[in-house]
Amino acid sequence: MKLLKSIHLAVIVLLVTSACRSNATEKSNKSTPPNILVILCDDLGYADVGFNGSTDIITPEMDKLAVNGTIFTSAYVAHSFCGPSRAALMTGRYPHQVGAPFNLHSNSSESDADNMGVTTSEVFMPKALQEAGYYTSVIGKWHLGASPKFHPNKRGFDNFYGFLGGGHNYFPSKYRKVYESQKKQGVKIIRDYVFPLEHNGKEVRETEYITDALSRETVNTIKLAKKNKQPFFTYLAYNAPHVPLEAKTEDMEVFNSIKDKDRRTYAGMVYAVDRGVGEIVAALKETNQLENTIIVFLSDNGGNFDHGANNAPLKGTKGDTWEGGFRVPMFVHWPAKLKGGQIYDYPVSALDLYPSFLNAANAKLPKDKVLSGKDILPAVIAGEDARPNEMIYALRYRHGYCDVAGRKGSLKVTRMGNEPWLMFDVDKDKGEKKNLGKRYPEKMKDMIQEIEEWTHSFIKPMWYYSAKDEELWEDGRMPQFKETFEVDMLQNSASKR
Repeated sequence: MKLLKSIHLAVIVLLVTSACRSNATEKSNKSTPPNILVILCDDLGYADVGFNGSTDIITPEMDKLAVNGTIFTSAYVAHSFCGPSRAALMTGRYPHQVGAPFNLHSNSSESDADNMGVTTSEVFMPKALQEAGYYTSVIGKWHLGASPKFHPNKRGFDNFYGFLGGGHNYFPSKYRKVYESQKKQGVKIIRDYVFPLEHNGKEVRETEYITDALSRETVNTIKLAKKNKQPFFTYLAYNAPHVPLEAKTEDMEVFNSIKDKDRRTYAGMVYAVDRGVGEIVAALKETNQLENTIIVFLSDNGGNFDHGANNAPLKGTKGDTWEGGFRVPMFVHWPAKLKGGQIYDYPVSALDLYPSFLNAANAKLPKDKVLSGKDILPAVIAGEDARPNEMIYALRYRHGYCDVAGRKGSLKVTRMGNEPWLMFDVDKDKGEKKNLGKRYPEKMKDMIQEIEEWTHSFIKPMWYYSAKDEELWEDGRMPQFKETFEVDMLQNSASKR
């Protein structure tokens, strides 16, 4: 497989030298189920980590893992927004197929909270692993339902330390004052971002910068699982570098050369994540678990370039069906099975993690469970295309139309807003600049038809992001698939270059 030209020279040098070293530092019993650690960042840009070409943000700890593992250059998530993307990760299905295509409202509100969360008829990935003997933890952001029946401890997680809403402020000394003041004043709906963190349903008085606290708790779970002699599945969902942009002074000082304040603060937030990754790796080494731990690192969606992120060379931002909206940085590190120093250019989906993890763990697929992804590990190990002739989809509901995309092989078709359908070779044209619709009209038509057929598997949303969305849906003015897939827009595309 070829190296991406966009990878920074320093990373290439590190890749070559690291690949020459031995990956194994401890002996591994092949019959032992692997530990599984998913590290998910929030709104992290495609080009905001060293292993993916960053020139101004340094991430040495992540880079070490990446270059001694497998870097995925064409990794996609199932939606370009936080909540739906996470719903897909946990269920193994596109969010539109489980009624979760919109972000949840503020979870601090009492109204409608009982009915707002990913349906309990869907068995979450940790539940299947829990039943296979894994100690399961989620650390950080949940955003999949706040009422008791949707709580992480009811969805297959033995341990939860974090917050239930869609985001959080980072400095306890500041947000605690806001929370206590509003509570004293009798404010009915207090924003999630200032709520106290919780541990298995009980409020905790956190004192550390939130990113550091989440890293600390992950280290604790690693050590506890080792003590209990259990394999672990840990889902570390950092809220960094999602807004509000709040970084520690010492982390920002590392990036004094960055003049833009938002970018500098954002860089400090990513650096804190990287520091935490280093602490987690140290704990895995200390407990002799690094060799047989699958570490997957990725973002929940594309970076938000209005708030410090950089998705270069991709086009678009969080929320788009341009590449920058749902193509994310990703690596997998598993010394026991994956040879280091590999670049995997074929497309993969976050939906593939559910079946891949279950098969690696020898866990049973829940009865009647439907999955949208596939086990990609054998193909990755062999360096082969895990999804030949299979499409990866993205769709975002908007008022009056849908943003939609589908990728098969190197070709991608997309329609953003009320613009015509377009087609690109996203291996050669990551910035989506050269429309190939005129060159391959029949291929384009077939791909669009396949996407339309995919929408037949959708169900009605179980909640809406706004009252306006619900009104439009009930009036039949959403989702407007007929208008989205209309032939005229395809014909217009073929003549547009």
